Amino acid sequence: MSAERPQAPLRIAVVGAGSSGLLLTLLLQRQGHHVELFERSPQLRSEGCGILLVRSGVEALAGAGIPGLLNDLLAAGRPVEQFVIRNLRGDLIETSPAEREPGELPSLLIRRQAILEALWRHADPGSFRGGAELEHWQQDAGGVEARFSNGQRWQGDLLIGADGVFSRVAPLLAPQRRLHYLGDRVWRGVAADGQVIGPGDFLVVARGRGVYANAFDLGPEDPRAGGAPITHWGFFQEEPLPTSRAEQRRLLQEPVPEQALAKIPADLAALIRATPPERVVANWSFDIEPLPHLVAGRVALIGDAGHAMSSSQARGMTAGLEDAVSLARHLAGGDAPQQALAAYEAERLPVVHRYQERSRAISARTGRIRAPQQQAVGAR
Repeated sequence: MSAERPQAPLRIAVVGAGSSGLLLTLLLQRQGHHVELFERSPQLRSEGCGILLVRSGVEALAGAGIPGLLNDLLAAGRPVEQFVIRNLRGDLIETSPAEREPGELPSLLIRRQAILEALWRHADPGSFRGGAELEHWQQDAGGVEARFSNGQRWQGDLLIGADGVFSRVAPLLAPQRRLHYLGDRVWRGVAADGQVIGPGDFLVVARGRGVYANAFDLGPEDPRAGGAPITHWGFFQEEPLPTSRAEQRRLLQEPVPEQALAKIPADLAALIRATPPERVVANWSFDIEPLPHLVAGRVALIGDAGHAMSSSQARGMTAGLEDAVSLARHLAGGDAPQQALAAYEAERLPVVHRYQERSRAISARTGRIRAPQQQAVGAR
């Protein structure tokens, strides 16, 4: 992507310092805009486990044109070599190699932390505004104003919501937006492992109607220094969503129940039990219905704020990275800012709708036995 300067630098607020917000901030800074990155946490949050960054996500980062970024990610991740499906007893159902044409970039098995830290190394740290949760925004013909929980107020030209599934930007832009519960409490963790998962493997443990657990290779703990290999694992338990948010939060503090672990192969269950609690995260699974708009005037949504989807296609982070590259490209094109945002929406809306619809359809076929439940607010 070209880093050419627009005709006049814009004052832009990006709300949310996840991967899409960081990438967009970095791209807009390189174009000469005055960007402030607001994040509700006091510092950059790099917690999380592993992800499968599919090839189009890697290509989006390559297409951003940031010197050294792609090499950083390729060094930190491990290309997918094969997909392995086993049943609950551990018997092999199927293996298939990861398809990759000569010269193509790989899909990567990589830690979320590695992606965020690689992006952060290329950004201007002076733009970060931690401890600032958005409370309200409003706009008029002259610009946008935002108010934050720490008392800070911001005024500028454009406001971009990159603040994830529990977005505070999105409700004012799309009042009809609601979370929909997909039926699972999900645990994810990272553990030292040299036996359960082979190099480059992505393992799925399947039940009669879908995924019960998965695990994949993340390579050595420190790719530069070597060391013991580590494995990401995920465990999915279908259950009703408690109506009380306090109960939702309490249940997310629990480990994977022993009676549930007893159903999966013993070696994977042992790996999950051995994972230190500080390396485990738990969430309830949500998506949202496709929104009619990603843009309203001077305000736009990218990533999960605009199109949160299930993990069934591993498209969540990828879609947000693609959004960031697209929006930055349109803002570099010389059009008026609001025209650039409208062009971004015209390009991305049909793409992310296809992602959402496909992810929902696959989720419905792979073990989500209940219709998604609408939920205005979930545990954070």
